[in-house]
Amino acid sequence: MRAKKKTIIGLTEKIKITGKKAEKAVIARIDTGATVSSIDKKLAVQVGLDKTVKKKMVKSSHGITVRPVKKVRFTMAGRKFNMNFTIADRKYLKYKVLIGQNVLKKGFLIDPMRK
Repeated sequence: MRAKKKTIIGLTEKIKITGKKAEKAVIARIDTGATVSSIDKKLAVQVGLDKTVKKKMVKSSHGITVRPVKKVRFTMAGRKFNMNFTIADRKYLKYKVLIGQNVLKKGFLIDPMRK
């Protein structure tokens, strides 16, 4: 069996989000425990993300909520993606974007020592 080349990332990564209104660079938190990636609702409005593609029930430490899901075009570690993100109120959180398993399964390895 031949191993595919993996991209090594840290616990946080600089990403660039591209929307209809703007392009914005932010530091995203890598979360292997999150099934789906998430973006702050204010940031989603700022960059001009497209309409909601569906709704998703999300279990978190705050309970169960139903969140809108939008397609997000972004670049991380030199690779471009167009993937589903849930929209959440992350205004009190340090990181406005959380990268979950739906992105990490695309060939990433996490090195906690990487800065």
